[in-house]
Amino acid sequence: MHALPWRGDGPGPLDPTRLTRFRGFRPLKRWRYVGVYGPRLQLCVGLVRIAGAPQSFWAVHDRDGGAFRERTVLRAAVELAGDRVVFPGGELRLTSAGERVEVVSRHGGHPIWTRKTPLRVHGWVEAGGSRIEVDSPGLLDESAGHHARVTEWRWSAGCGTDPAGRPVAWNLVDGIHDGSSSERTVWVGGTAVEVPPVRFADDLSSVTEANNELRFTVEEERSRHDRLFLVDSAYRQPFGRFSGVLPGGVELADGFGVMEEHSVRW
Repeated sequence: MHALPWRGDGPGPLDPTRLTRFRGFRPLKRWRYVGVYGPRLQLCVGLVRIAGAPQSFWAVHDRDGGAFRERTVLRAAVELAGDRVVFPGGELRLTSAGERVEVVSRHGGHPIWTRKTPLRVHGWVEAGGSRIEVDSPGLLDESAGHHARVTEWRWSAGCGTDPAGRPVAWNLVDGIHDGSSSERTVWVGGTAVEVPPVRFADDLSSVTEANNELRFTVEEERSRHDRLFLVDSAYRQPFGRFSGVLPGGVELADGFGVMEEHSVRW
């Protein structure tokens, strides 16, 4: 294997499709998450597997109408394959909108993998009794690995524009893939740039780096605490609006997306 951590646009030093269900006592964790972050509509759809056992979730926030719906189930209730996303009350098509970023690093002694891709998302969803057509920016998060028994992270993803009108997207994290060659990325016009380490406010109201501050206002929130056999997972993921300056110095004219705090034994 290449020296870790590693960052590139693939193929990388780890093939996530060949990871075994267990490595010693560590179960394989794998997830695929699609976030749509626009001025009218914000949503997420995800499928997580721990040692093959599935959990599906989805949430839709109609910012204009004020409707919000979300659901989590312990089965494979969504389709997230290739460029197609299907979930109860919605169907989406994904198109790459920028450079993908692939990262491999160690966590708890074992290599873990992630790939982030900015998107343009088309399709439809139902919210508040209405069908809403989707044409919005978003982000695809694909991750896998034999993560440490105790894992904690804070994460933010979103999309918007800078004062010149260029499309902007970001993926910021603290607690996982933290070292050099990290997954921390800001995209401007589809071009990916790695940014320095960041600090999340305890109440998730901001992300700071040097003199740059990205501010966040909560509009809706999904949260859950699962206590299952050998798994204890607590997270909160508020949706909302962003303002200020991204890590690396990119100013936002407008921005929409999520913050997340996740603490898990798995």
